[in-house]
Amino acid sequence: MSGLGELDRPETPLSPGAWDERSRKSLTDRAPGPGDAAAPSSGDGRAARGGAQPPSAVRRAAADPVKALMHRHRDLCERAVDPLEIAAGLEAHGVTDRTAARFRHRDVFSLAEEMYARVPRDGDAPSRPTEPPAPRAARAAWTVLAPLPGVLCAAAVAGLRLTEGRPRLIAAAVGALAVALALRAVLRRGPLRAAARTSGTWTCWLVGYALLGDGLLHTALTGGPDALPDGTARGPWPVAAAPVLALALSCVPAAVGAHLFTTRARRRLTSSRGLADFSASVRPLLLGVFALYTGALAALLALTGAVLGEPAAYPQALTLGALLLLARLLTVHGHAHAATLVLTAAAAAEATALATVFAGRLPGCGFLAAPVEALVAVCGPAGVPAAACGVGALTLLAHATRRLTRASAHAHAHGQTRVTASRPR
Repeated sequence: MSGLGELDRPETPLSPGAWDERSRKSLTDRAPGPGDAAAPSSGDGRAARGGAQPPSAVRRAAADPVKALMHRHRDLCERAVDPLEIAAGLEAHGVTDRTAARFRHRDVFSLAEEMYARVPRDGDAPSRPTEPPAPRAARAAWTVLAPLPGVLCAAAVAGLRLTEGRPRLIAAAVGALAVALALRAVLRRGPLRAAARTSGTWTCWLVGYALLGDGLLHTALTGGPDALPDGTARGPWPVAAAPVLALALSCVPAAVGAHLFTTRARRRLTSSRGLADFSASVRPLLLGVFALYTGALAALLALTGAVLGEPAAYPQALTLGALLLLARLLTVHGHAHAATLVLTAAAAAEATALATVFAGRLPGCGFLAAPVEALVAVCGPAGVPAAACGVGALTLLAHATRRLTRASAHAHAHGQTRVTASRPR
């Protein structure tokens, strides 16, 4: 009995590694029961080198399987500031509720709570700490910054409408620079801020196509363009300012939706009792935020179209807005690679459509433009961006319902907040 008591005594794990092949084996192999016979070992140690466990290791694993798991996740257990980080880390390494049952726990959360409780610390901490409120200064900062791109874009559109000639060109350049800087500030602070750096080249292309692409495609199919865009919707190269202005104004509902999704998901992370329970509760939240943003964007499109006297451009603007929102949510929660890949594919599809139209003018190459001409004949010029961005948005929505409903997608920021709040200044 004294030997078993030694095994149950909390102590710092001595394993040199956090996750390796032995960790994966410890999750898949069945923990030996009390009736299992120990593998024989020869005096020279060949059996031990061949993969058989010594009797002491078999008895130790049978008596305390959780301690063996803690050895494999030593760094995770020592670094965690609450059980949620351990649960998310275990889930990221493939531990499920079924795997937790092998360690005599009903789910990953209860397993993480025991692992957290058994790590020696200087003081006791509650097993389920509450989320500290966000600083008022930080919340006020992103609340003020979120409307800034829309305000500056409206000023730029007004400058285009009220000027002519060279002053119009200057107003367009200054307005584009101001909107870009404001958007950069929004994406660097607040709920849309992401740790990963992603290239904004393809995003700029997608927004630029929403401004100039439909007009260029229409004039290209009719033999143009014969002149540069003059900043109006009725010029030789029409400019669609209404959808771009609506997208700039939609930074406010995008920031609010991202904030709601992050805070509500963390609250449900603290109240859930299993990975499946958490995923089932977060999935409707994600879809609700997505629907809230698309509804707000539709209303903004109707408003800007009525004020500017232009078509609202619902298909291309709604699909582009949905694509950009989902890409940003995935980037914020640590899945930037998929977002960048889909944005690149959508931008490449639009660029390819324009290139094939101009390539079709070459002798004997008319077949290159046939697919785009057929699509435009059915759906109009809006069919190209709507198809490219729509397919990308559906792809990211399916990916987000799988990735953003996992506990590991929300634990990193949660842990950062807890660490910041717990460290003395």
